[in-house]
Amino acid sequence: MATAYLFPGQGSQEAGMGRALYEQFDEARARLDRADEVLGFPLTEIMFDESPEAEEALKQTEVTQPALYAHSLAAMAVLESRSPQPDMTAGHSLGEYSALAAAGALSFDDGLRVVRRRGELMAATGEDGSDERPGTMAAIIGMGTEALEAVCQDVTREGGGDAAPHVVQPANYNAPGQIVISGDAEAVEAASTLCEEHGARRAIPLPVSGAFHSPLMRGARDGLAEELADLDIQEPRCPVYLNVTAEAATEPAAIRAALLEQLLSPVRWAPSLKAMHGAGAGRFVEVGAGRVLSGLARRTLGRKVEIEQAGTAEDLETTEQ
Repeated sequence: MATAYLFPGQGSQEAGMGRALYEQFDEARARLDRADEVLGFPLTEIMFDESPEAEEALKQTEVTQPALYAHSLAAMAVLESRSPQPDMTAGHSLGEYSALAAAGALSFDDGLRVVRRRGELMAATGEDGSDERPGTMAAIIGMGTEALEAVCQDVTREGGGDAAPHVVQPANYNAPGQIVISGDAEAVEAASTLCEEHGARRAIPLPVSGAFHSPLMRGARDGLAEELADLDIQEPRCPVYLNVTAEAATEPAAIRAALLEQLLSPVRWAPSLKAMHGAGAGRFVEVGAGRVLSGLARRTLGRKVEIEQAGTAEDLETTEQ
């Protein structure tokens, strides 16, 4: 039975994350100390602090992304010390960088630098567009994929003449009946209303700083392209399933292109899970903060698979070796 490692993205962070790992495992401590050195500021102080101020700081995209990456790779360092080798990996949005580093395609240092820059670019794009073209996201619960895509197409207009763009599209295909949409604030609101009128159980606005995985992130694309152009990407030790295609990749050029396209394109998470299962994965291990991906795997694959977590010190004490 093949094992797949899954790596979380934004939304899985929490105050105090990584502190017990740091205190109980030498491998995790070394990796988190290295994160502080590479970044040039005490990321771990923000991660470990449970005060309201630190919790608020951790929500900032430019901090959240390196924190989640460092946490996942600290947990991975503990797993690596026990010599397990995943047969495949995948990561949700930001988590794709963690998945690539875990598979040996990126060095820890290089991956950390690029996710820090990615977070800065995404945060700046959200802020720059907040007045002229505000963007947001919403989770649509209990609606079929085709029906939701049709609503987004109906609401979207590209603009022209005096008409402003009015764009909304699926951003995260998370699980059956759970899809996140992203785009211009008015378009997301209109699509949310239509989805509920067409049978969705709920449309939940998300507290985000921008319209991630939509054309509104185009402002971040050029900056990320510069970062990725210089990024050393090696052939991974195992296949990495990419968000953009939901297919396995091992070719560095294809990985580089997909990382750039990912900024503007949907995260095809449920299709990725199904593809990994179809390739033989019967055991899925969530490596990093939270339990979000474990829940999505259960919703998508049901009882057909084993699901474990490897994000806390307690998890790692009991994870199968």
